Amino acid sequence: MYSVGQLWTDTPIHFIDFEGNGTSGILEFGVVTLRGGEVVETRTRLCAAHGRVKAEDTAIHGLDERAVRAAAPFRDEWEYISTLRATGPLAAHFAQAENYLLKTVWAYPRTSPDFARPGRTTTEWGPWIDSGRLYPQFFPQLGDGKLEQLVRACGLQDELDGRAAECCPAGRRNYHAALYDAVAGALLLRAFLQRKEFSGATIPWLLQMSTIDGEKRDALQQGDLF
Repeated sequence: MYSVGQLWTDTPIHFIDFEGNGTSGILEFGVVTLRGGEVVETRTRLCAAHGRVKAEDTAIHGLDERAVRAAAPFRDEWEYISTLRATGPLAAHFAQAENYLLKTVWAYPRTSPDFARPGRTTTEWGPWIDSGRLYPQFFPQLGDGKLEQLVRACGLQDELDGRAAECCPAGRRNYHAALYDAVAGALLLRAFLQRKEFSGATIPWLLQMSTIDGEKRDALQQGDLF
């Protein structure tokens, strides 16, 4: 069933969430590292805007230009984000947004291991492990993959709030806050992988199943043959 490669428990998975968009830039990031099914590290901070922060965006994520004015820009995190990419696959909930925003800052990472095709290297940020794609494929009865809906359906809300109280900044312990959403996604991914039927999942398989485009998925699967 599973592609050749490292078991999910043997490789750190770095779950990322950004608040912001192409106009404002990344205004906040949150990162949760899972290793062996446990949350082993978290990191977050606000980031200076590089463009206008619209009122309708502030209404969603709660950040305006004044809130981030004194913060360093996200581009100062090059060393940190590059190191994450080199040590394990990146993950997100509906990762297209995170991949897009990351590429607006740096088009490519350093040459890094290709976790989708063991033994190779790559200069791409992806492919990503995507909890927003995995759940609708295997558990369509839980809805279309919205983060809060899945957290509640999986009985994870209390754990999420407890962890947020420990690691998320005051005032940022809610949905649409970067670290809170990253913790939510990481807990969802862990819950998915701790199910008996997925306990033997490999990193390449997770990356393949997170890739919705049929041609791209086929290309990843064919990589197992080389």
